[in-house]
Amino acid sequence: MRLPIIMLMLLCISKTGICSKADEFKVDGKVLELDESNFDSAISSFDYILVDFYAPWCGHCKRLSPQLDEAVPVLAALKEPIVIAKINADKFTRVASKYDVDAYPTLKLFMHGVSMEYYGPRKADLLVQYLKKFVAPDVTILSSDTAIRDFVEAAGTFFPIYIGFGLNETVISNLAVKYKKKAWFCVAKDFSDDAMVLYDFDKVPALVALHPSYKQQSIFYGPFEDEFLGDFIKQNLLPLVVPLNHETLKLLKDEERKIVLTITADENEDQSQNLIKLLKAAASANRDLVFGYVGVKQWEDFADKFGANEKTKLPKMIVWNGDEDYFSVIGIESLDSDDQGSEISRFLEGYREGRTERKRVKGPSFMGFINSLIGIRSVYIIVFIVAMMMLIQSIGKDDEPLRVGSRDEVVRNESSDAESSQYGPEKKED
Repeated sequence: MRLPIIMLMLLCISKTGICSKADEFKVDGKVLELDESNFDSAISSFDYILVDFYAPWCGHCKRLSPQLDEAVPVLAALKEPIVIAKINADKFTRVASKYDVDAYPTLKLFMHGVSMEYYGPRKADLLVQYLKKFVAPDVTILSSDTAIRDFVEAAGTFFPIYIGFGLNETVISNLAVKYKKKAWFCVAKDFSDDAMVLYDFDKVPALVALHPSYKQQSIFYGPFEDEFLGDFIKQNLLPLVVPLNHETLKLLKDEERKIVLTITADENEDQSQNLIKLLKAAASANRDLVFGYVGVKQWEDFADKFGANEKTKLPKMIVWNGDEDYFSVIGIESLDSDDQGSEISRFLEGYREGRTERKRVKGPSFMGFINSLIGIRSVYIIVFIVAMMMLIQSIGKDDEPLRVGSRDEVVRNESSDAESSQYGPEKKED
């Protein structure tokens, strides 16, 4: 009889331990305040927890705080609750260092203890809509046209949406798990001819990929085997041609494909819009590459890294590896003829045949250089280095870049009015 008693005692101890761990945090619809003593415990206690790494003196942090306060009760009421917590990263530097926090505010989403960078919106209602993606079912089953419409509306515009018409959910379940953090997946079991017209497919089974924010969609009719289906899903995570800005550049952070980048004077001009249509056609036929564009007027600092500015002959096309190097095709410095479609084809042909010249991205990633050498608190050293850099530049001896930023560093180190208006990261140097 002793063995069952011992097992019962162990079970009671185990249950008591679990209860005391859960009771350690008071989840009452408010943001949890964490420190070094309870941070790890909080991360392991909740399946989903969004953590705000902030500094008390940070202006962006102060503007973000009420948005989080507003989102907390809504996220806590979800079927799969999401907890919001914050930690003074300027004070508790050990935790900040562990998670590579070097700007304020930094948001990280912990899913079952595993962290991921939060790149979503920071307004309360949009933040809630964005985070719902991570607690949604891997594949949602839809049984009517109304259910399809409601699903697409609720999904919003932050992620691509894959709708399987006449598909069994098991066909896409594995890939839905794999890309859960990047896209919505659903299967329509019952739908009308009107739905087929609306989503522009004429037979089933069909998988429709939607990009609501770009008003683009693609249709896949099979074969529904892992290799082909996986390629379609991966290639359609991005629109055919990506407008490069601070937000979309984050989407390219983990992209393995090289980026065919077209730089125009002003991406909103009619000529540029016509060129973008030609780029979409080229992108459809070259899915092993990512196609993007940027206007000098829209993002001058970024364009200048590739030697493009108001004095350059534009449009200019290059192939970027997402890091320090890019390639120009010899003999095609710009797309300045009347037949731009043919020039794009000749550019891609020249690139694939290796008729290229490798170049380095122009200019240093100065903040990345500073952060990598000395850390962000050394204000006096920063001032000294800035002064030295200005002196060196003034005597014409600083022709070589100190360090060239990757696509991730560009996102972190460039600033913009639009980013600030959305409560973007505020540098510690500020």
